[in-house]
Amino acid sequence: MSTQDIANDLVALCKAGKFDEAGEKYWADDVLSVEAMPGDMAEMRGKDAARGKGEWWANAHEVHASEVEGPYVNGDQFVVRFKMDLTQKESGARIQMDEVGVYTIKDGKIAEERFFYGQ
Repeated sequence: MSTQDIANDLVALCKAGKFDEAGEKYWADDVLSVEAMPGDMAEMRGKDAARGKGEWWANAHEVHASEVEGPYVNGDQFVVRFKMDLTQKESGARIQMDEVGVYTIKDGKIAEERFFYGQ
């Protein structure tokens, strides 16, 4: 599959609410997942770690609505924009999340995903 094909499929899965399935399908075994936040989850390596981060996120938030835009492809990379209306379960705060994910493809898999947050 080309980077464009992978990007299109990942976006289609995310638009259908299948975020976990998208990761499982395309993460490389040694994927590097980088978040723009301090702490233990700032950099995670490997499918198990990325899966665990996703499980933590899903358990910590209630998603009311989501939008997925893109993909925007350049060579072996692509960008996807995620907008979500969600409630943080611990605090009860309702927030509007706006972030982009930059994905790097190697050998048909996501070798790196790096997330950037908007205000």
